[in-house]
This record gives sequence, C-alpha cells and structure tokens, in this order.
Amino acid sequence: MSTPAPAEQAVIKTNYGEMTLAFWPEVAPKHVENFKKLAREGFYDGTAFHRIIKGFMIQGGCPNTKKGAKGMPGTGDPGYKVKAEFNKKAHVKGVLSAARSSHPDSAGCQFFICHGNAGFLDGQYTAYGQLVKGEDVLDRIATVPTTGSEKSTPVDRVEVISVTIVPAA
Repeated sequence: MSTPAPAEQAVIKTNYGEMTLAFWPEVAPKHVENFKKLAREGFYDGTAFHRIIKGFMIQGGCPNTKKGAKGMPGTGDPGYKVKAEFNKKAHVKGVLSAARSSHPDSAGCQFFICHGNAGFLDGQYTAYGQLVKGEDVLDRIATVPTTGSEKSTPVDRVEVISVTIVPAA
C-alpha cells in the first residue's frame, strides 16, 4: 500500500504581502499538479496580477506580465492547455480557480482568486484551491485602483515576486 503524498500549499509572495493557498487535488488533480509544476519552475516569479475586479476576483499568472515581455497581458500561456476539471466546489471568496478563454479546455497557467461570491462560475471554471492565509492581502490587492475599458487594469503594478510550494502547515 502506498502512502499518500504529504499535502502541499502555495505561498504567493507579492509586493502587497503573502497569501497561502491549499490545494484540492481530489477534485482537480491535473490543475493542482500543473500549478505546482509551474511554480517550482519559477514560471510565476516576476508576473503580476493584471486583472482586478473588487468584489469579484484578482487574476494573475500570465507570462506576458513579466517586465520586458511581449504580448498583451491576459493572453499568455505556458505553451499547452489543461483539460477542464469542473467540480462541485463553489466559487466563493478565497477560492483559487483556472482562468481560461471561452473554450472550456483552454486553461494553461493563468489563475484567479475570488474576492467575493462568483457562483455564476460554478461548474464552468475549474476551482482547485482555497486561500488559507492572507485574506488581508487579497483585500488589499482587490482594492488597488484600476483603469481601462473594463476598469480592471491596476494603476499600480501588483507584482508576484515568487510562488513557492511548501509542505502544508
């Protein structure tokens, strides 16, 4: 009998503070493994939360948000897609979910953390984790002034300094 792997969490260090996320591998194993793989490779380091809608969510993980990167923020991917793993987890404040285009199987590296109840996303986006520490940081990021046509582009850069995978506390 094999023993289950010890639970792991992600620590997202930003210029606004740190957030810790627990994963839900039981409902979205491919998304959890993909996020952990990209984090271990340093893929997220130096990216930014490029889309912020207070009361809804903060979105990050796009390689096009790195300093000097080409391409429009929000359109980058890791060079592959991850098939949707829709589940019964509710999109409520603090839930980690996979950002994607209109195609259900188009998620790659981008993610969002809900800043409020987003039940209209339930069963349509892959929820794969939950904020367990740093709700104050989520609130600070969600209240950064925004601009643009959707009023979701942060005026000040919200940098992801690093994402580290650590044993669950």
